[in-house]
Amino acid sequence: MEVKRLENRSSKGYTTFGSMWEKGKLHGDNISFTLKGENGQVPVQSRVTAYWPDGSIKWAAHTADAEAMGKKAVIDPVLNQEISYGKGKIEVSDMGQDGFRIEAGSVSVLVCKDGDKLFKEALFKGKKYIESARCDALIENRKGEYNKEVHSYKGIVKNAEIVEEGDVRVVVKFSGTHISTENKESKRLPFTIYMEIYRDCPEFRFTHTFFLDIDESKEFIKGVGISFDVPVSGEQYNRHFKALADNGAFSEVGAMLLCWHPRVSDEIYHKQIKGEKIILDPESEEGRNAIDASKMMPVWDEYRLYQDSSEHFVIRKRTAKANVCLIDGLHGHRAPGVISFGSDEGSVMLGLKDFWQKYPSTLSVKDLSKNMATGTIWLVTPDADAMDFRHYEDTGYSQTYYEGFDVFGASAYGIANTSEFAVRFNENVIPSDTELSDFCESIQKKALYIASPEYYHDLRAFGYWSLVKRDSEAENWLEDQLESAFEFYKSEVEVRKWYGMFDYGDFMHTYDKERHSWRYDMGGYAWQNTELVPTFWLWFYFLRTQREDVFTICEAMTRHCSEVDIYHFGKYQGLGSRHNVRHWGCPCKEPRIAMAGHNRMMYFLTGDFRLRDIFDEVKDADFSTIETDPLRFFFDKKEMVYPTHARTGPDWSSYVSNWLTQWEINKNNAYLDKIKTGIEDLKQTPLRLLSGTDFEYDPKTSHLRYIGDRATGGSHLSICQGSEQTWLELTDLLDDTKWNEMLAYYGTFYPLDNETQNKLSGGRIGNRSFAYPFMAAGVIAYGAYYNKDRELGKKVWEILKDSLKTELKDGAIKTVDVPLAGNQKVLKEIPWVSTNVFAQWCLNAIVALEFVRDDLPESFN
Repeated sequence: MEVKRLENRSSKGYTTFGSMWEKGKLHGDNISFTLKGENGQVPVQSRVTAYWPDGSIKWAAHTADAEAMGKKAVIDPVLNQEISYGKGKIEVSDMGQDGFRIEAGSVSVLVCKDGDKLFKEALFKGKKYIESARCDALIENRKGEYNKEVHSYKGIVKNAEIVEEGDVRVVVKFSGTHISTENKESKRLPFTIYMEIYRDCPEFRFTHTFFLDIDESKEFIKGVGISFDVPVSGEQYNRHFKALADNGAFSEVGAMLLCWHPRVSDEIYHKQIKGEKIILDPESEEGRNAIDASKMMPVWDEYRLYQDSSEHFVIRKRTAKANVCLIDGLHGHRAPGVISFGSDEGSVMLGLKDFWQKYPSTLSVKDLSKNMATGTIWLVTPDADAMDFRHYEDTGYSQTYYEGFDVFGASAYGIANTSEFAVRFNENVIPSDTELSDFCESIQKKALYIASPEYYHDLRAFGYWSLVKRDSEAENWLEDQLESAFEFYKSEVEVRKWYGMFDYGDFMHTYDKERHSWRYDMGGYAWQNTELVPTFWLWFYFLRTQREDVFTICEAMTRHCSEVDIYHFGKYQGLGSRHNVRHWGCPCKEPRIAMAGHNRMMYFLTGDFRLRDIFDEVKDADFSTIETDPLRFFFDKKEMVYPTHARTGPDWSSYVSNWLTQWEINKNNAYLDKIKTGIEDLKQTPLRLLSGTDFEYDPKTSHLRYIGDRATGGSHLSICQGSEQTWLELTDLLDDTKWNEMLAYYGTFYPLDNETQNKLSGGRIGNRSFAYPFMAAGVIAYGAYYNKDRELGKKVWEILKDSLKTELKDGAIKTVDVPLAGNQKVLKEIPWVSTNVFAQWCLNAIVALEFVRDDLPESFN
């Protein structure tokens, strides 16, 4: 498999990328892989991440050095052959209660199995750069608006395990929680941390997740951080701090040798600020002057790089004296998110991915003037107001503001947030600006390698989607619409500042043309929360275009939607919150928001370990609906036979997405049986896949019970929330021609008029509406393809073209200029924009092109 590095991505640092293989090609457990870069063989570490139904390898993940790979590389499978790169396997020694000693060439670290440290004694080339690492949290309690108390919590590791080891890297997974330093019974904010250690690489990488288990009515998160204790020594004038700013670097020294009296050579100060180690001769007048001056000036002990919004950062500092203030050193726009500090012992760099995008955040160092400095990555920063997870109201507004139900259902208990960061060692007192910039780029824009769109397309990665072709006027027009839609949302992220720790990665739902803003304050019209799967739209758009800016948005959306929008434990585990003013605010808690299908693309393309955990968290989401029945307000529990309900879509289809993922990742046929059970139940109903869509459901047996043909919320809900993509992918994975036939018939039936539908169904359909046919255009196209129905194929394009006029009040996706609106001199607005419409129109157009491209009209004009 040939891969290329994604454009505008770092060319340095280690990376993990996915490979996909043809069904039936790679069998057995003795498969190894070799990697050949532009300059020859590259050490690579591989693991299988998914299997085809016949047990052959479908996806694998590979870790290698991007710099050694170059712009292009080839990954090849090797059967029954031990691959050696001459350096041997990284050694992991179990030290009993002391932890794991990891020896990765020139890197050595002692990982703690439990207790208040993550690791101790991080060495590079025999020199200790980090004494220890630990987690901290701060919880603010309030009694009234201004009566606030902050309580300190210490991170306690409950378990540490090696989840991957080989020639290239070791991955350690830490699990734990934060315990109050005042009351050992008070435990808050469980965490999971993945730490990656690479052979001969002076850099540790982390994926950090914290989970909310607070009482949001009175507890507020004031801080979540990870700290590194770093030995420092030598003169204060050789203790440095540096931070990347939006233009260049901010560089300072603990004792800056710019002195009025005694006079210090300008050359000494020049070298000092450049980052050179200063060696002073006490026998010379120049040396004595500098030494004397260094003892009579303020010594800067603490520095903070604080991003308080997406539009502003400040660097502050202070001395080690008691009862002194912080002073401002630099204000700027967007800090890249990297600092470094060091001394005669060498230096350490800290970098946080999406630093300004997920504001407020802080990178800090304190005690730089002492023997042990502490560098901290504050994911939730104490410099900002404590994070408030209360809802914006105390009731629901189902009719006026589209909030699902009138009952209050806002709860942040069980949601999470994941961040990525890294620490790197440097032998100099402070790294150069170039070294710091390279480190920053490897964090913010980590190298990623991908195959061609044609390769993924031929193997039907993630089901059915189309390649970009511009061979006709109609194809050009369609591709222009798809491009315009993406460009609009890319611009809106910046124009509307859709940033912030718990917001970055999401879009808004519905626009308000009168206010020239999105309906950010109107219940179910605010944040999208995966509604109508913009996730699938954007990932398919990336697969066919391979644009780096598309990947960046997909990555942010996947990370947000897989953490903030769903519940990872508690009574809602495996469910998510429908769209609302706050991501966790809607009383509707449903499986479709949390289904694995939103996140599978990122997992298989990047091998991200955290997403694997999420798939496990949602695999049995159907059991959570016993207490939280999705149709609980529409049926009397006393009259039910099964304990809960499931609509064919989006409930059962979401379970299928979860089960499909478990089946392919773990070869777990128990989850395949769950899928087959539901399909067999549907086969026995009067209208098969068209029956229902409301069913009673038993999570213990996975059976659907037919209760008549009623579709709560409308028939379109059964297809528009990822069902189409999940069901189409199953047509290739299941050896079930009846399933394919059922799905094709669903597509041919959907656009028929009501009279014809009732004639074909023996009157069972009644007045049931099959609304928004453009949301089913992909499966209608599949029906046309399956039955070789050219007229139906042509109808697909009529549906998609007409929907732009009915939904957008226009015939194409285009903006209009509005002067002095939306905080813009000239606002580029689409007055009728709805993310539901855009996501579904674009997604269905991408799928339809795969099935009925030959039925395109000559022109859409």
